Amino acid sequence: MKTAAVLAGTIAALGFLTGCDTIPPGAERGPNGTMAYLVKIEATEPGARIEANGQSIGNTPVTLKIFGDPDGTFHDFGSYYYIIRGLPLQTNQYAQAIYFRTGRWFTPEDKIPQRIVFDMNRPPAPPVYPAPYYGPPVYYGPPVYYGATIYFGPPVVYYHRHH
Repeated sequence: MKTAAVLAGTIAALGFLTGCDTIPPGAERGPNGTMAYLVKIEATEPGARIEANGQSIGNTPVTLKIFGDPDGTFHDFGSYYYIIRGLPLQTNQYAQAIYFRTGRWFTPEDKIPQRIVFDMNRPPAPPVYPAPYYGPPVYYGPPVYYGATIYFGPPVVYYHRHH
């Protein structure tokens, strides 16, 4: 009787933990339990070429289909970032890029936007460098040991010269 109750409790717990289908009805299913999200991409200069993860997807305005997790975040398909780039049409414009984190190896993951607008006339942001270290100086010598010194080996003889 006791084993039947434990078995029934285990089956109920497994059923609760597995849950139901988390993809909303009517959504397009993708690989690995993902679903499709449509992202509109525009630029200040219509006709700018757009690349997603190194593949050209067309000229603006364009709609990009991204397969993401059902909670609206990017899915980890093997890289740390999902990169969308906008390439300029004229020489006085700048290439633009947006990096979205995918959550690979327990890193944070970003939400999939509904719309992206590239301003091709804006210079790209300067690179962000780590903050300088203003702590105490770093010691690179041998390890410092404060305590009793234990010596194994032949006896040490000290010779003193007296004048």
